Amino acid sequence: MLRRALDRAAYAETHGGGRRGVRLDRLREIVVLGLAALFIFGPERLPKVIADGMRMVRNLRRMASNATSEISRELGTDVNIEDLHPRTFIRKHLLSEEDEALLRRPFDSAYNDLREISNNVTETVNGQVAPPPAVPQPPAAGTVAKVFDTDAT
Repeated sequence: MLRRALDRAAYAETHGGGRRGVRLDRLREIVVLGLAALFIFGPERLPKVIADGMRMVRNLRRMASNATSEISRELGTDVNIEDLHPRTFIRKHLLSEEDEALLRRPFDSAYNDLREISNNVTETVNGQVAPPPAVPQPPAAGTVAKVFDTDAT
């Protein structure tokens, strides 16, 4: 059965399986990790190790949820996990809108200047017509053509 699943995964990879091939790659990785765990812990201890791992994940989730709710209670606002990034946290919970606007003003003017320069360069490049390639003219009668070594230049 395992061999059949791996054969299907290989077929999906070679025949443009798209997202299904990616999922089968992940399935293959899970199977390999499961077999490695079976060899490392043995069939007797593996169920206990899995149960302990699941208990640890549940405890970590509960601790994260408790920490988030405690921070929300302390700040008096609603806090999500994404809000705990230092930049987002400061911007959302410690700065007022006026303070944020004051901090952004110098950067906004620099951004607008840079945007204007970029637009000017784009217009210049798009509006400019490339000159036609130079066609070499044969030397006029009575003049000596310059001879030079093309390998040396």
